[in-house]
Amino acid sequence: MKGILARKIGMSRLIDPETGRITAVTVLEAPEAKVLQIKTTAKDGYDAAVLASFERNKTRKNANKNYKFVQELRLDADAGIKAGEGVGVGSMEGVSRVKITATSKGKGFAGVIKRHNFSRGPETHGSHHHREPGSVGTCAKPARIMKGKKMPGRLGGKQTTLRNVEVVQIDAAKNLIALKGAVPGAKNSLVFIREDA
Repeated sequence: MKGILARKIGMSRLIDPETGRITAVTVLEAPEAKVLQIKTTAKDGYDAAVLASFERNKTRKNANKNYKFVQELRLDADAGIKAGEGVGVGSMEGVSRVKITATSKGKGFAGVIKRHNFSRGPETHGSHHHREPGSVGTCAKPARIMKGKKMPGRLGGKQTTLRNVEVVQIDAAKNLIALKGAVPGAKNSLVFIREDA
């Protein structure tokens, strides 16, 4: 499996010179990531590479803490990657679809209409039920609100994964990759991109 660590730059658009069709894309910067460790089936029970990118200004004894972004990428047994090597955006050449993992934008405390797409109540004719969630539980039995009930609460700011995202363009010279559509998170947020099997 192929994968890279990237940082979201922002959104743009690309025009197809043949058809003139405009595609909205998210541009991500993916400098060469360093392979800190190789995990093997014999020692760790599975094959993976620990990738690290975006060095911190202050160095520490623990190599993992010298980088802002450290992720584990599952590999095939015969991947041929060694510790200390670099993995750049050029490794994604030939990949048409990817899955991306990032932290979504935090939107603070939100009600059920914004958070869970509830419908609102009547606005007029004496109604006092406008944006309330309505009944949330049963009566004497079980005499509590069930776990998982859709209620007001904090919206966003969670790890989100999108699958089957189309790769529109790769610029290995500038360490840039353009993905079709929107990518979770704010500008400069860190994104883990890997091949979608």
